[in-house]
This record gives sequence, C-alpha cells and structure tokens, in this order.
Amino acid sequence: MRALDDWAGRAVLDVGCGTGFHLPRFAATAASVIGVEPHPDLAAIARRRVRRLPDVEVREGTAQALPVPDASVDVVHARWAYFFGPGCEPGLAELDRVVRRGGRAFVIDNDPTQSTFGGWFRRGYPEVDPDAVERFWSRHGWRRTPLDICWRFDSRADLQAVVRIEFPVPVAEAILGEYDGVEVDYAVNLWSKAF
Repeated sequence: MRALDDWAGRAVLDVGCGTGFHLPRFAATAASVIGVEPHPDLAAIARRRVRRLPDVEVREGTAQALPVPDASVDVVHARWAYFFGPGCEPGLAELDRVVRRGGRAFVIDNDPTQSTFGGWFRRGYPEVDPDAVERFWSRHGWRRTPLDICWRFDSRADLQAVVRIEFPVPVAEAILGEYDGVEVDYAVNLWSKAF
C-alpha cells in the first residue's frame, strides 16, 4: 500500500477493523486513526487493543453508513471486509462522501484465479466470478495490483482452525484431508482508488 500512497501524518479509516489488528500499525505514523467495526464484541476487543494509543479510536458502524463526517479521512483501508465487488455500491458511495480530495482508498480481497488458497476459494465459493469482480472494480475507477502473500501458522491446529472459519464445512474438511503443512501460498488483489 505504501508504494501507492503513504498514510504518515494523515487521517486513516480502517473499515471492518475487526479486533483492531492493523490499527497500531497505522497509528505508528498516521496523524489519527479510526477503526469502524459492525460487530460490538470485535469492536470491544479493538478498543482494548488501542486504549493506550493517542489519536486512535474505534467506532461501531457499517461500511454503508460510516460514522465519520464528510471529507474527513485521507486514507481508507478495508481488508477482507464488506467490499467484495458487485453489491457493495452503498459502501462505495460512503467512501466518496468521507475521503478528502487527494485521498486514497485500499481494498484487499482474494484473487481466486491463482495460488493454493485461490483454488480453495474457487471450491468453497464457486458462485464468485473473478472476471465480474474485476469488471466491477474497473468500472468504478479502481486499479488492481496483484500480490502474492503467504499464510504461515505456528501449528497445524492453527491452520485447521482458520480453514474451518474460512470455508463451508465440507470444503474445509476436504481441504484439510488433502493438504499437509502449515504454509499456504495465497494470491490477493489490492484494489486502490485516488479521490
């Protein structure tokens, strides 16, 4: 993301911040950070994570109704949260409302066209059409940067737990029966848009 636009000294909004894992990383150089999370239990964990960090707060809310003022943020981050292509237009309208001129938004999502994880994703979610997703983002003025990352787990049990969260039960069990190890190659798409 930093290769496209830095958040140092700027106002950052993390949409779907979950337990707040990324908030301290942004806070290290950002002027201010707001995490937005729709699930109260996750928002509470995120608040605990950042309670000692100045200029960081967590608000409950959704991508479709962001609890921030108009033109109040410079950089938006959404990682595997809400923005999955067709159907997320209300959230895109909110980004248009809250991002200042000169700002940028980043959305990180799966690339099901390649990698071991991509193959698993195609098995678990055959209804997702990667070409339709790419056309959607392009039509809305977003740019795709493909990235290759890797899942690394400390134990097989950790990998099993995550696979069982990510996929329907029959697919998860099939994957775990076929795959050994604790590392998984994983292709993602970084979608970005300048405002």
